[in-house]
Amino acid sequence: MTMLKWSKNSWRDFPAAQQPDYPDMQKLNSTLDDIGALPPLVFSGEIEKLKAEIADAGMGKKFLLQGGDCAERFIDCNSPSIINKIKILLQMSVLLTHGMHHPVVRIGRIAGQYAKPRSNPMETIGGVELPSYKGDNINGIEPALGARIPDPERMRKSYFYSAATLNFVRAMIDGGYADLHHPYTWNLYSIEKSPRWPEYKRRVDSLLDSIRFMETFGGLNSESLGRIEFYTSHEGLLLGYEEAMTRKSPLNDKYYNFGAHMLWIGERTRQIDGAHVEYFRGIANPVGVKIGPKITPDELVELVRKLNPSNEPGKVTLISRMGASKIEAGLPPLIGAVNKAGLCVTWSCDPMHGNTISVGEGGDAYKTRDFNAILDELSKAFGVHRTAGSILSGVHFELTGDDVTECIGGSQELTHTDLGKNYETYVDPRLNYHQALEMAFLITSVMRDA
Repeated sequence: MTMLKWSKNSWRDFPAAQQPDYPDMQKLNSTLDDIGALPPLVFSGEIEKLKAEIADAGMGKKFLLQGGDCAERFIDCNSPSIINKIKILLQMSVLLTHGMHHPVVRIGRIAGQYAKPRSNPMETIGGVELPSYKGDNINGIEPALGARIPDPERMRKSYFYSAATLNFVRAMIDGGYADLHHPYTWNLYSIEKSPRWPEYKRRVDSLLDSIRFMETFGGLNSESLGRIEFYTSHEGLLLGYEEAMTRKSPLNDKYYNFGAHMLWIGERTRQIDGAHVEYFRGIANPVGVKIGPKITPDELVELVRKLNPSNEPGKVTLISRMGASKIEAGLPPLIGAVNKAGLCVTWSCDPMHGNTISVGEGGDAYKTRDFNAILDELSKAFGVHRTAGSILSGVHFELTGDDVTECIGGSQELTHTDLGKNYETYVDPRLNYHQALEMAFLITSVMRDA
């Protein structure tokens, strides 16, 4: 495969899907220049460490837990909201570690997940057709034409909100918030009322007993339990912004996107001859790719080879998002083609995007996802990989630590009539903390049965 020389702006010579139509190009270029002069948010050493951990996950030594908001909102850049997101990921990771006996790699959809691709460029609200909301770093959610016009200044805000979020997360972790000696400090709201609380408490108490036993005999470094690694990720949708955050590391002369540890390409922007793939093939960050039922085996092999020509372990994570009804037919040929080509990839599963449905009519309609369908796809994904002799090394969820009512089902038995009680997401529905915790329990059950 012959490829032209890459540069951080070579993507501009390729068709770029899902990019905003900014009315003031001078303002856009000036804003991107300003962002390009701001400090990096992460460091190349952290990025390389995550890549190594993803490579370990691909070999079955670790497990990836990637989760967070569908689309972060500027208004949620506050300590209670951030703490709740970290809490639920910490709780889920403890359950997965205890149940699977594997170290868990925590990757948040946080500190930069401010843009979302949309199926339609326009939407109708109250009988008025408006440009679709595409995330807080592009336009506003308010149903008014002025708010929906893309504004480059929002990217500058996105940088500073991301920096503030990441700074707070680092402070929490460095300050011992994630210390495994005190897991009950992570409890959310009235989690004790959850149907899963007794089982959660039993597992946490068992973990604490194990820690105390190992410490008594000197087989465990107590300080190592007070600190965890936590990585950030977002969809690399806005290529101008991503270019501005891309710099060469003086340590190894590689180009990194210093806006996140990991970035991914969405199902709508993974065109082999498109601008996103061109940009992503040149950065040294680990790269995720969302793959749906429409991709062919040959196309997937070509895509992976283009993104990772040196076949570097940990570089590419393939995140299947097929839908519960399509995964058993769609995923096996893809795994087979990747295995036959000898490609080094890490497999993950996003069981949410292929199971989105709409309930209600008109102004009372809600996008939602059925908990049972999410679990069904995930269970089938484990089975497909097991049959194919492959390893499902991670999961990718849209979730929140808040008590929202956006997905139906789960232990709370939410129905479509409950959706209006606390439906907060601006775009896609998320698992609430009850549902996320229950999903962690069920993943360990599925893996034990595998």
